[in-house]
Amino acid sequence: MPIEHLDVLVVGAGISGISAGYHLQDQCPGKSWAILEARADIGGTWDLFRYPGIRSDSDMYTFGFGFKPWTSPKAISDAATIRTYLHETVREFGIDRHIRFGHRIRRASWSSYDGTWTVDIDREGAEPLQLSCNFLFMCTGYYNYEHGYMPHFPGVEKFKGRVVHPQQWTDDIDWAGKRVVVIGSGATAVTLVPEMAKDAAHVTMLQRSPTYVVSRPAEDALANRLASFLPRKLVHSLVRVKNVAFGAWFFSICRRQPEKAKAGLLSLVRKQLPPDFDVAKHFTPKYNPWEQRLCLVPDGDLFKAIRSGKASVVTEHIDAFNETGIRLKSGEQLDADLVISATGLDLKFIAGLEVIVDDRPVDVTRSLPYKGIMLSNVPNLATVFGYTNASWTLRADLVCEYVCRLINHLDEVQANWVTPRVRETDITPTPWVDFSSGYFQRGLNKFPHQGSKAPWKTEQNYPREIMTLRFGGMADTNLEFGRAQTSARGSREALAPTT
Repeated sequence: MPIEHLDVLVVGAGISGISAGYHLQDQCPGKSWAILEARADIGGTWDLFRYPGIRSDSDMYTFGFGFKPWTSPKAISDAATIRTYLHETVREFGIDRHIRFGHRIRRASWSSYDGTWTVDIDREGAEPLQLSCNFLFMCTGYYNYEHGYMPHFPGVEKFKGRVVHPQQWTDDIDWAGKRVVVIGSGATAVTLVPEMAKDAAHVTMLQRSPTYVVSRPAEDALANRLASFLPRKLVHSLVRVKNVAFGAWFFSICRRQPEKAKAGLLSLVRKQLPPDFDVAKHFTPKYNPWEQRLCLVPDGDLFKAIRSGKASVVTEHIDAFNETGIRLKSGEQLDADLVISATGLDLKFIAGLEVIVDDRPVDVTRSLPYKGIMLSNVPNLATVFGYTNASWTLRADLVCEYVCRLINHLDEVQANWVTPRVRETDITPTPWVDFSSGYFQRGLNKFPHQGSKAPWKTEQNYPREIMTLRFGGMADTNLEFGRAQTSARGSREALAPTT
């Protein structure tokens, strides 16, 4: 029995996969496509994480889709509102009719003879399945959905309380009236601490080293003012441009004048904490701004919790757990009933997919990313990786537009496949992400390297990538286009690289 064939197969129904679905039906209306989702619902990150207070760490005017205006007054939004927005999006544009849940892609095999991918899929509660497609679009994010990163804590087995990773949060976790220690200093920790402090006896944020923390109003005053007399779609566009411009300007300042940016950020922190609070110890990182992602706190909620006495910050290394809590290297004891290990993610590239090209296994870590989208020597496969210095969705939308343009370009030049080829000899490898965050540093060995120059090096610059990905020409000597052609020898025909 022949297996089902689709023109495009999208993997993942989170932010990126939903964007891919919209752009496919908008730009490639004649193509057949489906979205495979391993879980039982859409949303990716926003369906998986259920810990207290979870919210966006980017403003929703840039984190929302360019094609679906964000209309809620909250610019820094809670996860429940984001999930509602995503469900509205897939229903409004009919994307939900193309999503197949409980489908986990395990292996993808490319045949140059046929010009197709054959994918092996494990299904929840059903027999495994095979599908074939011309183009495979991986929209699976960059981390392991099965578990987060949990370091080994000496003596943790002696602790009589409960230790939880936020990625495995369950409804039976109770913190009311309890002493809570949150281990970590990133976005998850600064979200958990003020939210849990509302009901806990006390919450301690235990960090090895500080992170830059920035307070921002939960609502965008300009957006709400404009919404009183302008259409929401226009408001969305105007505020989006304003926020993109501000973000690009601030990132530039951080890179060009790091000491000035650092002084400004720390000045804002000092204004929100008591005069005797040790900002130098607890909120002054050893790195420059934007060498790691900034932590956003809406309306200064973390600082309010500290000022109230319901929360505190301890900057120290863990020596060992014991029966009642955690002993620090300094000898100090932190007693706890509940410990939250907000220690980061376990990274995974393209969902750990096994990739085979013409019967040969591909080590994707040895490929170079073309425009941060395709992999060298791998035909008709694209992936989405968002910005580290701005909203993920900004780049997801651009990448989806570009992939659709590329699919249409294949038809225009009467080709079946396109493969990036590294033709320069002076390309040197650099890390996939220029970020010093612990979870990136731990997991970069699972990712390809970037190249030292374009198009093998990704620009963390949204305005510039608008020009290259949305409006740039498709012709490139680094792209090889070809036709699958049946012959006695089963060969393929490569077209001349476009210039």
